[in-house]
Amino acid sequence: MLTDFLNAAIVAGTPLLFAVLGEILVERSGKLNLGLEGMMLMGAVIGFQVGLHTSNSLLAICMAMTAGGCGGLIFALLTITLRANQVVSGLALTMFGMGFSSFVGKSLVGEALPETMKVFFKVRPVPVLADIPFIGPVFFQHDIMVYVGFISVIIVSLYLYHTRWGLFLRAVGENTAAADAAGINIVLYQYLHVIIGGVLSGLGGAYLSLVDVPAWQDNITTGRGWIAIALVIFCKWNPWMVFLGAYLFGGLDIIGFRLQKYDIPISQYLIDMLPYLVTIAILIISSVRKSRGSAGPAELGKPYFREEK
Repeated sequence: MLTDFLNAAIVAGTPLLFAVLGEILVERSGKLNLGLEGMMLMGAVIGFQVGLHTSNSLLAICMAMTAGGCGGLIFALLTITLRANQVVSGLALTMFGMGFSSFVGKSLVGEALPETMKVFFKVRPVPVLADIPFIGPVFFQHDIMVYVGFISVIIVSLYLYHTRWGLFLRAVGENTAAADAAGINIVLYQYLHVIIGGVLSGLGGAYLSLVDVPAWQDNITTGRGWIAIALVIFCKWNPWMVFLGAYLFGGLDIIGFRLQKYDIPISQYLIDMLPYLVTIAILIISSVRKSRGSAGPAELGKPYFREEK
């Protein structure tokens, strides 16, 4: 029973994992993008639309990532080139994404994906590893996108801490003026990572509409984009911590459904609120604790214009 719960928690946490990884890259570049919810919805609706009409799983995923990347590009254009306020731009992107998904998805409500796509995303146990007691059923009996999530965490971690480009990215987020003086192309780094953040958010949204809930429903993300932003703080901008944060919140997301069969006298609405209550608690704790490790990149959210320095 415990292995089934942990297995389901990983599935529920996978959309968050992609979105959090993307936002970590964005914030490491010094930009604060609050538009995750909108970019996830854009990826979810485009991925579902393409999958429904083409039955091509890979094309659906690619188009969902492209849609999320376009959201990131809009944010980058507004905040880097046009020098718009980052908070306002992120909120505007969220509202745009919600409206976009409702408009495009209006004719998709109630539609289900073709059977060929469900087969593509079926559970694929990893040979040998899936037979390891306890660990195998929890970590190695999933659909292919969960494994992509595992690999993504490793790639982002190696990129940030073991490559020159990752070092430059962290330098941009910690001291933009010094990085600029050292010859790092600030605009290129920020544009690139904001777009990659959008791509990963679109992938997270696509996981919801293509794998987790293979039928379209309006507002399918149900606030996961906001939770992902708080999780970045919880994870202390460290990709390895995303494993813990995303899957913990995945467990909180499904715990209400799992407890129903035990007839526990606790309001279902209260249990469903758990992920959001924990999110608020994280924000409060992070505000109280001012240690360097939980402070985030020094230049986070601060606009940088070379000619003003």
